[in-house]
Amino acid sequence: MPKEYFKKLQDLLDIEQNEDLQSYIKLTENTSAADRRGLGLAWYPIAIRNTEVGRGDYLSVELERTTHQELQHQFRFGASVVLFSNHDPKIDRIEATITHQSGNRMKISLRVDELPDWARDGKLGVDLLFDSNSYNEMYTALKQATQLAESESDNKLIRILTKGEKPSFTKANPFSIPNQLNASQQLAVDKILAADHLAIVHGPPGTGKTTTLVEAVKALVKQNNQKILVVAPSNTAVDLLTEKLSLAGLNVIRVGNPARVSVRLMESTLDYKMTDHPEMKNIKSLKKQASEYKNMAHKYKRNFGKAERDQRKALFDEAHKIGREIEKSEQYIIENLLNGAQVVTATLVGANHYTVRNLKYDTMVIDEAGQALEPACWIPILKARSVILAGDHFQLPPTIKSVIAAEKGLNNTLLEKLAQLHPEAVVLLEEQYRMHQDIMAYSSKVFYQNRLRAHDSVSRHLIFEDDKPLLFIDTAGCSFEEKLDGTSTTNPEEAAFLIKHLVNQVQLIQAKYEIDNFPSIAVVSPYKQQVELLRIGIEENEELLSYQDKISVNTIDSFQGQERDMVYISLVRSNDSAAIGFLADTRRMNVAMTRAKKKLVVVGDSSTLSKSKFYTDFIAYAESLEAYHSAWEFSDI
Repeated sequence: MPKEYFKKLQDLLDIEQNEDLQSYIKLTENTSAADRRGLGLAWYPIAIRNTEVGRGDYLSVELERTTHQELQHQFRFGASVVLFSNHDPKIDRIEATITHQSGNRMKISLRVDELPDWARDGKLGVDLLFDSNSYNEMYTALKQATQLAESESDNKLIRILTKGEKPSFTKANPFSIPNQLNASQQLAVDKILAADHLAIVHGPPGTGKTTTLVEAVKALVKQNNQKILVVAPSNTAVDLLTEKLSLAGLNVIRVGNPARVSVRLMESTLDYKMTDHPEMKNIKSLKKQASEYKNMAHKYKRNFGKAERDQRKALFDEAHKIGREIEKSEQYIIENLLNGAQVVTATLVGANHYTVRNLKYDTMVIDEAGQALEPACWIPILKARSVILAGDHFQLPPTIKSVIAAEKGLNNTLLEKLAQLHPEAVVLLEEQYRMHQDIMAYSSKVFYQNRLRAHDSVSRHLIFEDDKPLLFIDTAGCSFEEKLDGTSTTNPEEAAFLIKHLVNQVQLIQAKYEIDNFPSIAVVSPYKQQVELLRIGIEENEELLSYQDKISVNTIDSFQGQERDMVYISLVRSNDSAAIGFLADTRRMNVAMTRAKKKLVVVGDSSTLSKSKFYTDFIAYAESLEAYHSAWEFSDI
């Protein structure tokens, strides 16, 4: 029953939220502003650059971080924050919401008439609060879904998604296929156009999923004049789709702040479109008027009598009255712009932002659905008549903090459930445009029923003529032993060997390429500490100095969605008990192996990997291509 279905999701979300909150508390309690800054959870020190009247009773404040601007941070549009003074951060603090964030500046909205006195004196900072808003939105969506399932017997979409009722398909008008779509992409677009409630685009690495979705959205708008919502779990994925849809000539509005900065993206944002609206002149005039009233009120000192206090209150009341006029005018502009939009794009949680909260759509698309928490998917699902899921459940699932919640099913995504439940709704994209066929073939066999084909443009491309596209280098018997390093695992000797091999490869390649067109290289590992060893080793290697901007080093997880000409994978594990830890998640290895376009080099210990069928079969596959080598063979490098 749907009620039990959503109750289970709520229980799993409870476990996850509690684990997430405890992690946040553990990370931030008894820490200094500098410590939190290092964790990406604080900007400190900051300067206030501007204040102005915001919507309704809110004050809008623009901040800039003045030092440590190179540090990564986790501040995002819509997040809850605290503005604080480091003189007394436990008392001098006020909560706010981020309304805009770009580069080293952010705007925050506070429900106050004026900034407190301490904000004008002393070192200020801003802390990121625990993200309760996302959880609240997910809980609300699950409760609404439960009520809909119980009260509306004709809600077929919910029955299809939760009870297994079969989706239906209506023969659509023939779709005029652009030249760039291949046969399986065409099938996917046709399936989307025919779907009454559900269609699934299964897009393995490099198969042009984004291109397919853009053409499908264009066709839905053109043929049926539909209103479309396009969402994804990450800002990066939303940005990519927004840009592509805009380039395709669609009227797109991006809700929230883009993670990347480009002219086309900025021009698609709701904020940008509002500044161009003719009604904005009136709003600017109102804001100026409200600011004047507030400035007059600020002139009254703290120690004043009843008459002054009444006058001060009257001035603030007048400013609030104007603030409410501003809110109404902005709402009119927002509704006017959204009514004219063909496509709205947002993150899963951003789909319920106050600017679009009450909108309904004909079709809703979730891209990268294999990385989306199911409770978050229900936020946009409830706004649409028909749902399109796109992604690959054989790549990495969403990040989940609680091991218990993951084991109990939170890591089982809606995409994975529905692909198994409704195979008739699924179209697999079969032609890939990234990898040499020898790099592709093992992944195709294990995960995609041998159905992937390499397009002619990539099927045999190499770094240079007579190079091998695939190598497995076996470190068994080399005494490259793994070591426990905190909560991570390292293998220093394997790291050193990999770097030597990389240097050798770079020397071979540099004879055939100029620095400007030198192939891109990624070095990845599932273990963070091994990544650190590799990064330091590569940065300190004199022979690689000229190529630092061509070499990326990071965890496998961070490379999902990316590609490089050549990829090295350091498997790390080497022990007598054949324990392989993270390597047991073959989806992670699918991601790693499919990042490479022209050359893949996997370094690992076959004796440790031998108890896993996935790795035994991969080694056998490498042998069949004469791509298996012992590390002993490279003793001269």
